[in-house]
Formats: sequence, C-alpha cells, structure tokens
Amino acid sequence: MSGSLSGKTALVTGAAGVLGGAIAKRLVRDGATVALLDLPGPRLDAVARELDNPAAAIPCDLADADAITAAIGMVRERFGTVDILVNNAGILSNNKAAETSFDEWRKVMAVNLDGAFWLIHHCLPPMKEKRWGRIVNICSLASKTGGLTAGTAYTASKGGLAALTFSVAREAAAYGVTANGIAPAYIKTPMVTEQLTERQRQDLLKQIPVGRFLDADEVADLVAYLTGPTAGFVTGEIVDINGGLHFD
Repeated sequence: MSGSLSGKTALVTGAAGVLGGAIAKRLVRDGATVALLDLPGPRLDAVARELDNPAAAIPCDLADADAITAAIGMVRERFGTVDILVNNAGILSNNKAAETSFDEWRKVMAVNLDGAFWLIHHCLPPMKEKRWGRIVNICSLASKTGGLTAGTAYTASKGGLAALTFSVAREAAAYGVTANGIAPAYIKTPMVTEQLTERQRQDLLKQIPVGRFLDADEVADLVAYLTGPTAGFVTGEIVDINGGLHFD
C-alpha cells in the first residue's frame, strides 16, 4: 500500500542479504524510512543506494550487545525512534546435536536470538510511549518441524525467537504495539542455493506441494502487511509461508 508507512522509521537487520534487501525495498515502497543493519561490507552500502527514500547503512555485529546499543543510538540520532523493527538477521548451522560444539551453539544463539532480543529491548519502550509499533521476527519452519535440513542450534534459536514473539506480543498489545513472526520455508537465498546439495534441493521440491522454493518478495509482502495500518488486530502470530510443506 503505497504511502501507508509515510513518516515511519523501520529498522531491518540482515539487510545486506537477499531477504533483508527485499524487505527494506518493500517498506520503502510503502513510504517508510529504513535503517539497514548488517555486518560491514559493500553489499550493505549497495542496498542503501538502491532505496528511493533516505536510508542509513549501519554496520553492526548483532552478536555484540554493545554494537547494537551503539547502532540504535545512530538510528535515533538520524531518524528518531524506531516505529517498525524487523528482526531478519540469522545464521545457519546444519549440524545436529552431537556434532554441534558449544562455541557454534553460542554463535548461532547470539545472532539469531540474543541480537533480536536486545533490539527489542531498545525499541519497544519508545513504541509503547507512542502507542504504536510493529515488530516482526523472521522465524523458520525449522522450529515447527524439529528441523528438516537445519541443525539443532538453528532450530532451537528460531524456536526461541517464536517464544520471544509471544512474550512481547502479550506485553505490548495494550499499547498499540504488535509482535508477530513469519515462518518461511526454503527461500531462494544462499542458504538454499549454496548450503544444500542439488540432491537435497530436488528432494525438498518433491515435498513442497506448490513445487517451487519461496521468493523473497513474497515474504517481504507479508512483512508489509504485518507492519501496515490494517494489521493492528494481528499479534502473537507465527505466520506460515511454506507452500504447503507443513500445516498447523
């Protein structure tokens, strides 16, 4: 809905990736000003240049609480408080429990869950004061299925992110702030194209009733709905978008 987010500031993590970039572009199309958080690199700057609205590319290691605090300060200095938070950043681990080291477990949790929590910690109070806000956490089908090709740490981190979504939704609902999650399955990103073998990809396609992988723009459209003005009565939901691979 063009212009529906005019005057709103959105923060998107993992913005240098395929999905994060698609989400940022979709929110800009709806009128939002977007702050892009990701590890430093040319892709992050390139995404910022591709956006029509003023955008800030803010390098940030989401495993570092101090770096997140500093990044939030930069966003507030440039754009004011955050109205829309999209916790999209995530790292994948394919190792199952017996093969997962403690360091790998902590690394995945730090980015996928701890970073999302610390951003909510900073962004939620001003949303409650303004009595309007939208939080969208990109969860995963893995948390609902025990992981198909995903490893234990990744699956558990996304399950924790879903539980975090429920907790924040309960806390914030009376303040006009919604918190929802999206549970996609096998988006056409490097996680699928590079970290799965061709045999794994073909086997998965046979299991997905619609017969294809998910496009990042389809997830971005769902984010746009959940962050928009017509979704104020939707909160505490984990919305599946998996082509019929899993029903609940």
